[in-house]
Amino acid sequence: MNLLAIFIISFVVALSGALVPGPLLTAVIYKSPQHGVKTGPLIILGHAILEIIMVAVIVLGFSRFVANDTVLKIISFSGAVILLYFGIKMFCSLPGVSLDYTGRQTRSGNLAVTGMVLSLANPYWTIWWLTIGLGLVLGAKKAGMAGITAFFTGHILADLGWYSLVAFVISKGRHFISLKVYKWIIALCAVMLIGFGVWLGITSLLAKK
Repeated sequence: MNLLAIFIISFVVALSGALVPGPLLTAVIYKSPQHGVKTGPLIILGHAILEIIMVAVIVLGFSRFVANDTVLKIISFSGAVILLYFGIKMFCSLPGVSLDYTGRQTRSGNLAVTGMVLSLANPYWTIWWLTIGLGLVLGAKKAGMAGITAFFTGHILADLGWYSLVAFVISKGRHFISLKVYKWIIALCAVMLIGFGVWLGITSLLAKK
């Protein structure tokens, strides 16, 4: 498989995953009015750092140590707690939610950390890398470091492009949607995170050893 094919396949697969609503999308929607267009790229920066580590884990052959029931169960339960925290925090912040942060000083240094934490909190991110991602990385590895680079570039550009677009639309939201509609969107995202966290916690506790 040539480098262009590796890049295209990686981009399309990653984009299909990014389009599915999840914790990262929720964070971008929630943070964009406050931090602007840079929200998407900064959250994806944190996400990308973890993905570089995961690719290295796979390339170096360490993935077998992560892909066991005990580790995945711990990841699932820890993720459930984190998602519950973020969901409840979002829900409680609804009264102070605004679409207009013009002139306010907002710190964006923690956006990359948010991207890292929410990626780790989602066990399906780990499972994806240990299944679909594993196959794609090993396939790209046949073309050497150039293949790995083409794979990772395509993968990250898909995430970066989609979440940057979402951040742009939401940060300019006051021109397209009302504050009331935006609050309903945030409430829905919060409920989804809380529901996902509860479901994840229950299933991880009931999972057979």
